[in-house]
Amino acid sequence: MKWSVQELKKFKDEGLIIDEILDLQESLKARDTDVLAVSPVHVTGHLTVNTTEFIAVLNVECTVTLPSTRSLTPVEVPVNFMLDEVYMTQEQFNHREPGVDDDLIMILEKDLIDLSEAVEDYILLNIPLQILSEEEEEQAVMPTGQDWEVISEEEFLRRQEDAKGDDLNPQLAKLQALLDENSNE
Repeated sequence: MKWSVQELKKFKDEGLIIDEILDLQESLKARDTDVLAVSPVHVTGHLTVNTTEFIAVLNVECTVTLPSTRSLTPVEVPVNFMLDEVYMTQEQFNHREPGVDDDLIMILEKDLIDLSEAVEDYILLNIPLQILSEEEEEQAVMPTGQDWEVISEEEFLRRQEDAKGDDLNPQLAKLQALLDENSNE
C-alpha cells in the first residue's frame, strides 16, 4: 500500500478506492514481542487526493493472537477500527491554511505515502491492555499461589474497611495510650 505523490496526482478528481489484504504478521511480531500471530489484515476505504493534502479514511479488520494477561494462554483478539490520516508534503505543509491543527498532519519525509505503516501503528494502539480467555472472563477466579493472591480493587477496598474495624494489637495498645496522653498534654 505504497504510492508516490506523483502517482497519486492521477487520482486527483476521483480519489483512490482501497480494498486490500495485508500480511503484517512478521513486522508486528518484530515490533511487539507479545504478538503471537496476526491474521491477514483486511483494509478497505479511500484515499482522497487534492492540491492541499492527502486524506486516508480506512477500516481495518484482523485478529491478533496474544497471551492472556492472567494465565498467558493464547487468546484471539478481534481488532476492528477506523483510521483517519492526513498527509502533506513539506511544500503543502508550508502553505497550509491557518487554523489547521499541526498535530493531526503527517508530513511526508519522501514523496511516498505508505499506509501499511499507519495500519501497523494503529493495530498496536488498538490492542487492549487486559486480555482474558473466555473461561477467565466467565470465572471471576483470580490466580493464587503459596502466600499470595491476586484480588480485585473492590476486594482490596473491602478488606481495608474490615481491617479498620479490627481492634489494635494489644501490644501496641499501650503505645497508643502513651501517644494519646502526650498529645493531650
